[in-house]
Amino acid sequence: MPKKVTTPEVAEMPAEATRPVLEVDEAIERRLVALYTLQLVDSEIDKIKIVRGELPQAIQDLEDELAGLQTRIENFKASIAEQNDNIVKRNSEIADHKALIAKYEKQQDNVRNNREFEAINKEIEFQDLEIQLCERRNRDSNNKIKELEQHIAAAEQLIEGRQKDLNSKKEELDGIIEDTKKDEVRFREKSHEMEQYIDDYYLTGYKRIRNQARNGLAVVTIERDACGGCFSKIPPQRQSEIKMHKKVIVCEYCGRILVDEDIAQKAHAQLE
Repeated sequence: MPKKVTTPEVAEMPAEATRPVLEVDEAIERRLVALYTLQLVDSEIDKIKIVRGELPQAIQDLEDELAGLQTRIENFKASIAEQNDNIVKRNSEIADHKALIAKYEKQQDNVRNNREFEAINKEIEFQDLEIQLCERRNRDSNNKIKELEQHIAAAEQLIEGRQKDLNSKKEELDGIIEDTKKDEVRFREKSHEMEQYIDDYYLTGYKRIRNQARNGLAVVTIERDACGGCFSKIPPQRQSEIKMHKKVIVCEYCGRILVDEDIAQKAHAQLE
């Protein structure tokens, strides 16, 4: 395992003047091979993720939808409980109003004049109106409860369908994972192994470039005198510097690390 060193900017990495040229070339070459091997391994992991497609996201969306539906049902049930509590409360109020009416009707038998009779009669009418109001509100609550129960039934039916979809997609994903699990574990172990051979500075740069690249390529070869990532032309002098393996060179246009075919062959050999 090569010793990690602190390095300046990637594109301007000079050969170390205090060591023999051959030793510096070998150190840089090992670093480039490790970087490209890491890229090859991570690309294989990406392919496995592509095989899984959008299933993980689809499963997450279904789980979120099911959780939302369950929360909606709980809210409906809470509303029903509130409506039932209101009905019980109003039934108690109706009983109180009826008791007052009975009391006032008894008082009417003992009135001394028409004014007292009219006053008591107005109280009876008021209590009767209160009873009608409570009964109307109870009917509204019962209608609301029926409506909420219909919403619950619809949500439960939707949950049943979504749960079937979720189970189906999970089975499909589990099958794919089972088929690719062995390769994925092997590639992830190899990826971790390669990271141990790369200085933290370059490893951080590699991951940053890889995260920014749409295709996940942070290290690319020269193809037809152009960058294998952005396809920008690379001057002959720059290509010669890349082939010398004396420093890590990046594309001036996309920032990807550039390697030649010799590095690529050695990286592929490590995976065989």
